[in-house]
Amino acid sequence: MKLKGKVAIVTGGSRGIGACIARRFGAEGASVAVVAHTKLDKARAVADEIEAAGGAAKPFQADIAKIAECERLAAAAVEAFGTVDILVNNAAIFLAAPVAETTEEIWDRQMDLNLKGPFFLAKAVVPIMKEKGGGKIINISSIAGLRGFPRSSAYCASKGGLANLTKAMCLELAKDRINVNSLSPGNIETDMNAPFRADPAYDKYQASLTPSGVGHMDPNELTGAAVFLASSDSDSMHGADVLVDGGWAA
Repeated sequence: MKLKGKVAIVTGGSRGIGACIARRFGAEGASVAVVAHTKLDKARAVADEIEAAGGAAKPFQADIAKIAECERLAAAAVEAFGTVDILVNNAAIFLAAPVAETTEEIWDRQMDLNLKGPFFLAKAVVPIMKEKGGGKIINISSIAGLRGFPRSSAYCASKGGLANLTKAMCLELAKDRINVNSLSPGNIETDMNAPFRADPAYDKYQASLTPSGVGHMDPNELTGAAVFLASSDSDSMHGADVLVDGGWAA
């Protein structure tokens, strides 16, 4: 077990990529704070799965787009588990809109959850990690943080900002034995993109863009990279972006 005895916070942990990472961390020995935005019952279901498999987990509710909620979540995790060793900033929202139809609300909702939230939640756990002598912060970015996509200006800006935030934060925190890295998924089967995948032509098109010929990967295929970044195997990695994209970027 690569994460035995560690405590991890996984935001957006009630579904999709976050739920898969939470389950894998539990299987690797971590105690997992499974965080949902509003649907605590779904976070509880994931936590129950982890515990049924022999792991330890608890559900939490928090809107990490709000600074006070980030601080409350960090404190609640410490109260429940005693500390925080690993933070996975996974919670995000995608609101497709062309430039001409992107409102301030569409822009702000994505920036607040996808970029502001990860920074202030990291800020909230950093003192905990410093006190214990180290920790791991994993920001879930995206291939949309590397390239532009139509109808996705705000989302691309938020994910590109998160990737560069990762590099900036590592420059300050590496000396405290806190590793800050990002994990950038390619096209993954999630609830977020289900409406697009309903069109078989869309999946076929995405498959044509990868040498692997896979349009949308199973989210469980990201979990190995997440465990690596959360474990001591990545102790010398700072500010790196790990791509799991089926070869899309290549």
